[in-house]
Parts: sequence; C-alpha cells; structure tokens
Amino acid sequence: MKVADVFHVKNPEVRALHLTWIAFFITFYVWFNMAPLASSMLKSVDWLTADDLRLFAICNVALTIPARIIVGMALDRFGPRRVFSVLMVLMSIPALVFAFGNTMTQLLVSRLVLSSIGASFVVGIHMTAMWFKPRDIGFAEGFYAGWGNFGSAAAAITLPTIALHMYGGEDGWRWAIAQSAIVMAAYGVYYWFAITDGPVGTVHRKPRKAVALEVSSWGDMIKLILWTIPLVGVLGILVWRIENMGYLSATGAAICYAVIVAIVCYQIIQILRVNIPLLKQGVPEDDKYPFNSVAALNSTYFANFGAELAVVSMLPMFFEETWSLSATAAGLIAASFAFVNLVARPMGGLVSDRMGNRRFVMLSYMFGISVGFALMALMNSSWPLIIAVGITVFTSFFVQGAEGATFGIIPSIKRRLTGQISGMAGAYGNVGAVVYLTIFTFVTSTQFFYIIAGGAFISWLLCMMWLKEPESGFADEYQVSSVDLQIEEEERRRQAAATT
Repeated sequence: MKVADVFHVKNPEVRALHLTWIAFFITFYVWFNMAPLASSMLKSVDWLTADDLRLFAICNVALTIPARIIVGMALDRFGPRRVFSVLMVLMSIPALVFAFGNTMTQLLVSRLVLSSIGASFVVGIHMTAMWFKPRDIGFAEGFYAGWGNFGSAAAAITLPTIALHMYGGEDGWRWAIAQSAIVMAAYGVYYWFAITDGPVGTVHRKPRKAVALEVSSWGDMIKLILWTIPLVGVLGILVWRIENMGYLSATGAAICYAVIVAIVCYQIIQILRVNIPLLKQGVPEDDKYPFNSVAALNSTYFANFGAELAVVSMLPMFFEETWSLSATAAGLIAASFAFVNLVARPMGGLVSDRMGNRRFVMLSYMFGISVGFALMALMNSSWPLIIAVGITVFTSFFVQGAEGATFGIIPSIKRRLTGQISGMAGAYGNVGAVVYLTIFTFVTSTQFFYIIAGGAFISWLLCMMWLKEPESGFADEYQVSSVDLQIEEEERRRQAAATT
C-alpha cells in the first residue's frame, strides 16, 4: 500500500479505513473532553475544586484497562462493526450524564464509566486488520491510530471555543460536552450500517471461547497467567492514589482491593477452563503460535504508549521550569511531542511493511526510544532550547513509530485471536501509563527520563529474546490453520441447522 492510496476513497478497504479512524477520532475526542474545559467547570460549579478534577482525571483512565480486555474478547465473538457501534452509542450515556451532572457522585461515576471508551482503540485495530492484507497492515494500522489519537488534541483545540462562542454562559461547557456525546452516538448508528466486518464474503474467524486467550502449551498457559495478573492488579495503584487523596476511606479501599483480587482470580479460572481441555486434547502443530511474541509486544506497548501518556502529562511543566518559559510557550513546545504522532505512527507501520523484517523494525524503534529518553534526561537549562526541542521531536518520532510497529505485527500472530491479543497489548499501554505516572510523583524529571529509557531498553531485551518474525507477516493472506477450518465448518453447520 502506498501513501497516495489513502486518497482513493472509492476503494472499499480505503473507505473502511477512513470510516474507522473517524470513529476512533470521535471516541478519543469524547474521552478527553474534560481537561480543556476544566477552568470553565471550576468557574461554573462553585462546589467543584481542583482536587476534584484531579480525581476525575484518574477516573478517566481507571476502567480503560479492564475494558480493553473485555472488548477484546467481545471482538472475537461479535466482530468489530457491532462492538464499535454499540460502544459509541452506550458511552454517549455517561458522557451526557457528566455534561449535566449536578452532584459529585454523578460526575465521578459517569467519568469512571466513560473511561471504558478508551477500549475503542482495539476495536479499530481489529476492523483494520480484517480489511487489509498482511503486507499492508503496518501502514493501515499506523494511519488509523495516528489520526484517531489526534482526537484528543482536537478536543483541546476546539472545545473551549465551542463552549465560549457557540453556546456561551456558565453552562457552555455542559453543552459542548453534550454535543460531542450526541455526535458520537449518531456516528455509532451510522457506522453500524456503513461498514461490514471485512470485504463482503470474508469469513470472520473467531475462537470457540472468547472468555480467555487460547495458548499452545502448558508453559504458555503459565506465562499467560503471569501476564494477566498486572492487567487488573495495576488498578490497586489507582485505589491507593485515590485513598491518599482523601476521597476513599480505608474501609472503602479494602473493599476495592478485595474486588480486584476477586477479578484476578476469576480471570485465572477462565484461563484454566479454556486452556486445560485444549491442551489435554493436544494443539495441532499448524495451530500453535508463540505466546512469547505476545508477551514481547505487551512490553513494547507498556514502554512506548505508556511512556507517551506519562511524558505528555509532565512535558509542559518540564520546559516551563527548565528554560523559564511562559506556560503558553512551554505548552506549544510540548505539544510537538503529540503532533509528531500524525506522521510518525503511520511511518512506523509503513517502515514495518517495507523493510521486510518486522522484528528488526520493532527492535530498532525500541532502541531509539531508550536512546532518546536518555538524551532527554541529560537536558538542562544550559542546553540551547532548539537542541532540546529537536531531541524531543526525535524521541517522539521513535515512540510513536514503535506504537505503529507494534500493531503492524499483532494481526499476523494469530488471526482468530487478533481481538484478544490487541486488547491485551493495548491494556498494557495503559498499565505503563499508570505505573510511569505514579513513579513520576516520587522522582525528579531527570530521574524520570532515565527510568522510562530503562523501561524501553528492557523491552528491547525482551524483544531480542522472545519476539519472532510472524510467518505470514508479508503474505497476501493470513495463515489459516486446521482448527480455523474446523471452527468455520462447525459454524456453517450451526447456521444451516438454525435455518432449517
């Protein structure tokens, strides 16, 4: 696929790509619609404090992690068209409740539920993989994610203007948020009718059971359990922070910890229920896949997307304090880190497509991230500002490119499990953000940059040891195993029986 092909909107796959990144763009626009209106909210609601908004910011990412896992399972069962449409319509409800909420409880609960909308990322990844062949998937996924992520920046740019000039008054922020929610719900309905799960006639390959990821060996099952525990366990850090901020009592925190432990135990039980019968029966050789590759890509998304979310949160203050800049100038310079996303992420996927070796591209990007953040750790006020900005853009280029390269590999690991693998890797990006942001509260900016550089280097080592080049990474079609064909035949018989 060439870059110019994205303008050929009459091609069904290109049209599907545009429809899907627009859906992703809208969901991220709604997800991040609070921060740019925070000052308006404080002026409008006299009982709301800055600490309340910090709590809402934590809630805004709280359920994204489990939501990405659950949505990943739903994708393999129902397909991305239904899941994306339902997600957009359902999430418009908490967005509207937040817009017109008049109590602390209404705002807190609605923002908590709305955080599930962050799962939209993995839905589009799955839909894009169904429309594009393995040889083109890197650029397609990168283009989708790059423009979709821009939705958060678009919200920051446009929402204050909409609130002030289109609606105005004390409740302008409410109507601006409500408008974004209504647009999302309307697009969710449109998306249902405007697209199919892949080209007409495509077989939606899915696992027999979607409650847990299938693996190929007993050793892989143990590894899956070990990689599953942090996904929900990291919510304990959020509970700890909320308790420390004084919004949760010790008893309430204890209940939350107990719920988290119960969910982890439930997930482990599901893993055992799905995989023990399969492993006892024996997994055919042509159906096996390397779980180590999944683990390696979990680590890359932890180290690149997790670092991106954390750095974007602290970079404006870093520039402002280090070079004594105004808040406006520091914000504009720091924004360069996010704007690079529009080019760097599709570029990461495109390089992954063209180099003929997706593993080498992944390794190169992760090494570049570790070098970039190490250089940022060395920056201080004696450095020329232009050099500091150049290094920041250089680092961002590798961070965003690595994100594109990660999802250039995932669809080729195991076709019928793409939803669950995408959900797991995507969730690890949020785990990284929670871990890095928590660490940042205890260290200086210099120490923080060294830590995330170290995280990227550890991921590079894991990729060196575990990541394998996918067998069908550049083929015309995804690899189909004997189990895929067996499931397809069973589904055909089931549908035939249902119609007679």
